[in-house]
Amino acid sequence: MGTLFFFHSPIPHFSLPSMPKPIALPPLSCLRNNGDVNSLHEQKSEGNKNVDMSQSMCDDDQNVKQDNIWQLFKEAQQNILYLNKQRLGAIEKLDKTNREKQSLLSKIKKLEAEKQAGAGKDNLSTCSELLLRIDAMVLSSMISAGEASELRSLVMNHKVSLADVFNIISHKKDPELLGELRRFSDGHKKNGFHIVHICTEMTPLVPRGSVASYVTGISRALQRKGHLVEVILPKYASLNLDEVQGLHEVNVEVTSYFNGQLHGNRIWTGVVFGIGVTLIEPKYYSSFFSHEMIYGYPDDFERFSYFCRASLDYIVKCGKQPDVLHLHNWETAIVGPLFWDTFVKQGLEGTRILFTCHGFNSQGIEQPDKLALCGLDPLRLHRPDRLQDNTNTQLVNILKGGVVYSNRVVIMSSIYPKHVIVHNLSHELEPTLNVHRDKLVIAPYGLDKSTWDPSTDYFLPENFNAENMNGKAFCKAALLQKLGLSEHSSTILVGCIFSEGRDLDRKRVKEVILNAKQYDVQFIFMGTSERLIMNQAPESLQMEFKDDNLKFVPTYDEALLHLVFAGSDIILCQSFLDPTDEIPLIALRYGAAPIALAPDASSNRSIPFDRSFINQDHEATKYSELINSSFVNMSISLAIDEIRTNPAMWKRKIMQAMAHDLSWDGECYDVHVEAYSAIKNM
Repeated sequence: MGTLFFFHSPIPHFSLPSMPKPIALPPLSCLRNNGDVNSLHEQKSEGNKNVDMSQSMCDDDQNVKQDNIWQLFKEAQQNILYLNKQRLGAIEKLDKTNREKQSLLSKIKKLEAEKQAGAGKDNLSTCSELLLRIDAMVLSSMISAGEASELRSLVMNHKVSLADVFNIISHKKDPELLGELRRFSDGHKKNGFHIVHICTEMTPLVPRGSVASYVTGISRALQRKGHLVEVILPKYASLNLDEVQGLHEVNVEVTSYFNGQLHGNRIWTGVVFGIGVTLIEPKYYSSFFSHEMIYGYPDDFERFSYFCRASLDYIVKCGKQPDVLHLHNWETAIVGPLFWDTFVKQGLEGTRILFTCHGFNSQGIEQPDKLALCGLDPLRLHRPDRLQDNTNTQLVNILKGGVVYSNRVVIMSSIYPKHVIVHNLSHELEPTLNVHRDKLVIAPYGLDKSTWDPSTDYFLPENFNAENMNGKAFCKAALLQKLGLSEHSSTILVGCIFSEGRDLDRKRVKEVILNAKQYDVQFIFMGTSERLIMNQAPESLQMEFKDDNLKFVPTYDEALLHLVFAGSDIILCQSFLDPTDEIPLIALRYGAAPIALAPDASSNRSIPFDRSFINQDHEATKYSELINSSFVNMSISLAIDEIRTNPAMWKRKIMQAMAHDLSWDGECYDVHVEAYSAIKNM
């Protein structure tokens, strides 16, 4: 009998191959009882031959059957392997579909969160568009500057009701729109300030730079609190216009003075994050803003002085009467002397000047006669108490002019107090700053709280805040699981987040890792931007250490970035001094300790630093006091030791840090509103 095979694994349905037909055998001779054959001797011999042949045929048949069964077995195995491959492919496709679904759900949640967080955002955008339409009416002589001023007050006082009406009639032409506006009565005094920024950067139009993030951040914070903010920028060829709503060219040419003549400008208007934006594009001097970069050209003074003069000419011709003209760095500091010498008596008597300085490294040192290009008198301004440079007296200092000709100076510095800036970081402007010391105020940079808030962050599996930190432990467990790290609750997790355009100090990071290996510490390396081009330092470190506690995330993942901040106990930072680096702010916001990669480089040890002076005179920001008192001199080893030996005290420290409002709506907003109020009462 042949061997039987049993298949325990399910075999897919397939057609069995046809079996060979039975072979016909010759008849066998029968034997008698006595053993004789029932035939002749020759028949017996023939019969023996037939029996042998029959046995041989049976063996052949058995071999054929076994071969067929083995063939079936092999085919079954191949089918099983094929089905397993198909199953794995289907699982992979399902996982991909689930990831895409989760990404889509996250985007939907993000849009819903932004809508809820920015209640009135649509109204702000609508009102900004409406104000730009009023500007166009003035430029086309449809209304007078006086009526335009009244209509702007009307818009400010009735944002919600006007926005509802304008959403319906926005498609109408200017005469019909004007008729609708005139039906509203302006019976209330405006409560907020009208601020116009004249600047050279703004995110996302100009994506990088301390001025860019600051202008957008403080403008959005001001608008959320009921103030009206507008921004005037040069129309660079390199602008990112993707986020500009309703961008269009005003069908009226606006002329401005430069180098003894009037020159035409094309005016573009649109709305960014609810903020009205005006872009000025020179016609004759079209090459001024067609460069690839924003700064760094031999004719930078000519380019930006042209823009400053054109901005003031545009404001006057539109009949705008803002409460404050807000200037930034030396590039727009020339607006100060232009305003007081030429424009203040052209309907701007109630306007004041606030000048923000983001640093003193670049001051705009130029020949005095260049001032005449934009209509200024070099002889009047080339004096020690005005624009004359303190070091090279043959030249003029444009940044100095911004300080002298402004009503208030806001110095942006998250870490350094006023006296350190004036005495150690002002680059020969100390005499001027001392004379105008009463004008100087210090403000910290902020972050966008609609994006970075652990209590509402839709990327987190569980939200948390300073009062209830339970969600942070849940986020940490989710992060460890997602990255395949050991999920011990006692493990200290260190996130090493590095920003766009910054290479990681491989040597210093290696030292930190080696020093931390004696502890139960895990490291996660990650970048902060889709545009980020990182060096190979983190990846090579992972290969060098071959440590399961070291993870490198090579691609940008927004959801994972939020989870790293939320799940980490410590966040390594490059330093605390870079104003464009939000990593320390986000770390504190998400309950992680910001630790500088090289503490000595970030601390104030090289600069005289008297804490009692700060506490007595309140010349440092609250953020500066927080960082300097708790984190600026702390190494990662010290932080780990404190977490281990006194977890209760560490938790209190973190919770107290989280309670600070580090957004643009916090301390930065308060400083600016106080400054606006002070100069309006002058």
